[in-house]
Amino acid sequence: MTLHLRVGFLPLVDAALLVAAADGGFAEAEGLVLELTRDVSWSNLRDKLHVRLLDAAHMLAPAAIASTLGLNGVRAPMAVPLALNLNGNAITVSQRRFEELSRAAQGDLADPAVSAGALAMLVANRKASGLPPLTFAAVFAFSSHTYLLGEWMALGGVKLGEDVRFEVVPPVRTVEALSSGQVDGFCAGAPWNTLAVTSGVGAILHCGVDLARDCPEKVLAWRADDVERRGEAVSKLNAALIEASRWASSAANLPHLAELLAAPERLNTRADIIEAVLRGEIVQGGNRPARHVPDYIRLDPEAIRPDPARADWLLAGMARAGQFRDDPAAADIARSIFRPALFDARR
Repeated sequence: MTLHLRVGFLPLVDAALLVAAADGGFAEAEGLVLELTRDVSWSNLRDKLHVRLLDAAHMLAPAAIASTLGLNGVRAPMAVPLALNLNGNAITVSQRRFEELSRAAQGDLADPAVSAGALAMLVANRKASGLPPLTFAAVFAFSSHTYLLGEWMALGGVKLGEDVRFEVVPPVRTVEALSSGQVDGFCAGAPWNTLAVTSGVGAILHCGVDLARDCPEKVLAWRADDVERRGEAVSKLNAALIEASRWASSAANLPHLAELLAAPERLNTRADIIEAVLRGEIVQGGNRPARHVPDYIRLDPEAIRPDPARADWLLAGMARAGQFRDDPAAADIARSIFRPALFDARR
């Protein structure tokens, strides 16, 4: 019997396995009709999943934790039978701020400690001059992007949300926000950092892997009760995505994957830009050569196994951001949303 599943996604490279499953035949091979619906913000996807307008969703891992714990106003327990990627983020600043950071840097700006120290100097100088604070954005409050920004700034003694203003800007609006001066920098997933560089409005300061190796990122989130009662659907979608992951792990298949992602109804972006990101060939801007970044984004089967231990880094970031207090019981619940047994059963 063919099953129909409606899954929401945002136009990001880390939706690659969903797109490959839907458009590359992996879902069909499992007896699924996989309908992907594109959205514009993480809050939209979360809310649609909450009220079951979606069967499952491309979701930020900490957003799934926040929904399960009721930290964002509505408690809706989630389950993650499969992750969608590790890594894939970068911190990008405007051309003007990159030049200022370069002048202030006492050492190699590629070192996050050096760039954070330079940022601290900019923050102090602006305060002494009576200028407004700098503004940095992440794509959602409960996101690894927020925690990467906080971790980087802390290296220079800068507090995100206090010394530097913090805003939430959906991924599709990050380049526009940087270009207009609404923000001085942002942390987002691909391809938006690269598009800021190729548009001439920004420079990539650090890749996410410079700050956190194997950073937990997007997951496939279901309502927890749906995972319990819709075992066949969960199992079939897991199987399709695992096969898509094996296929995407071959360098020979990356041009085809990039073409699938580039389609107008998916990312609507140049395939060559997407393929470069998938290969870890990152244009930096700021008159610097392209940089090869191994594991810039991971889509392989080991990366997509939903390991409960990955919740620990996320909880630490949530605590630094003032979103979570040390609570062993809540931490156990956060870990429990990751369901490796469901993944291993179809591996």
